[in-house]
Parts: sequence; C-alpha cells; structure tokens
Amino acid sequence: MITQPDRPAHRGQRVTPPPVKQAALAVGLPVLQPPRLRDPGWPERLAAYGADLAVVVAFGQILPKAVLDTPARGSINIHASLLPRYRGAAPIQWAIIRGETQTGITTFKMDEGMDTGDVLLRRSMPIGPDETAGELSERLSRLGAEVIVETLDRLDTLTPTAQDHTAATSAPRLKKTDGVIDWRKRAADIVNLVRGCHPWPGATTTTPGGALTIWRARSAAPARSAPGTLVADDATLAIATGDGALLPVEVQPENRRAMTWAEYLRGARLVEGARFGAP
Repeated sequence: MITQPDRPAHRGQRVTPPPVKQAALAVGLPVLQPPRLRDPGWPERLAAYGADLAVVVAFGQILPKAVLDTPARGSINIHASLLPRYRGAAPIQWAIIRGETQTGITTFKMDEGMDTGDVLLRRSMPIGPDETAGELSERLSRLGAEVIVETLDRLDTLTPTAQDHTAATSAPRLKKTDGVIDWRKRAADIVNLVRGCHPWPGATTTTPGGALTIWRARSAAPARSAPGTLVADDATLAIATGDGALLPVEVQPENRRAMTWAEYLRGARLVEGARFGAP
C-alpha cells in the first residue's frame, strides 16, 4: 500500500495518518509513504515488490512513466467522472458547479498525461438536484469500489478505448477564491456553486456584518434590485442576483456555528436593501 505522508490535520493540527494507511495497518498490509514518487530510487523500490498491477485512487501526484510501468501489467486509475469530461483533481465539485445532472466513474489505463489514458469501464450516475459535492462523493465512492472490482475481474477481456481528447474538459483543484460568490451571476448558477463548494471551500460572501458562508440555498422569485441586495421574499428576505434571487437555507457567519437563514437574519438585524458582496 502506497499513500501520502502523515500530515497535520483537524483543529489541533496533530500529525495524522491518512485513513487508507490506518485501514491497511489494521489488516497487516505494509505501507509506504513517499513524499514524491518522482524522487530517485522509488521506481526501483516499487519494482522489488514484483506487483502485477497498480490501482491508483486520488493519490494527489502526477506519477512518472517509470513508476506507472513498474507493475507487469501497468497501472489503473479510478476517476470520479465520465472521462474525458472533468479531467483533474476536483471532478465532483466542478460537475456540480457547472450544472451537470449526470456523472459517474471511469477506470482507465494510466499514462503520463492528466487522466488521458485509454478507458476500461464507465458507469454513470445521476446527480441529485440538491446534492452537495460531499454527498455525491460518498455515493460515487461506493460505485467506484464496485467498478474497480468489476474492472479487475474482467481485465483479461476488456478492450481499452482511446478517449476523445477534443471533448475533454478540466476540473482543477479548488481554491478558496473559487467559492467567492459573484452576485451578478444567475441564481441557479450560484445555487450550483453553493452545492459544489460544500464541504470545501464553502461559498462565501461579504455582508454588512462580516463574512458569511452559505452552505445550502435555493432559487427564489425574480427580484428587480441590484445584485447582492436583500429583497423581500414572502415572509423572509432573499438576495437579488443577476437573474432571479437566492434564498439561503443554511449559513455560517465567520467564527460562529452553522445556522438557519432565519436564525442568521434575527441575529444580524439586516433589513431590505442591505448589500452583500460589496467591497
């Protein structure tokens, strides 16, 4: 078993082993934790194990050809999208942010490119209309386990199929700034951003009372106000966007717990006309 080095984690920043390491040690598997598999000596060290095949899942490093070719039958990757769409580190998040309604799992033979190898199996899965990236990730992890087992069972009979590189889209690693809400966008697009940035980095905005993370939201009736303005919506307040209005459902003010939108409004004492997202 090869995984990332132990790193600081959680609130106390204690050095913590990756979950896969803990699982491997629990069943008596040896664990290697190279800082970088590109460093000299690692291909030779891996070759000494005499492995038939390597299975790579969210390893977080671009693996050099010398490492990929170490197993006798090469290396296989499990990717959480229907390749060639959403190549990269955050396929689940970007699929939701970009409004996709379908995704899935792909297994493929690895080459030196970023998720560019020949496809072995694909299995699709619908994305729920309110599903967050965290929730979809859990469902895809279960599907991924099934698909890799099937791939290995059928490895001798599967025909690798080249990807259509002209249809490729990218899914780069999310940054904190990717979660900053632009209220000029459509309400539906901002809802997708909120879903795709849950649980990290969170969809954030400034308010008259400080920074606010919106964890869940839905579209509301159209509003004829400047984007980012609090507007009346039935018995509550919504936020005007470039097209429609956004009604937050669950929010979290800076340095406070998550709460309902109604709880937040009571505490923040904001009124219609207040502006979100202003410099």
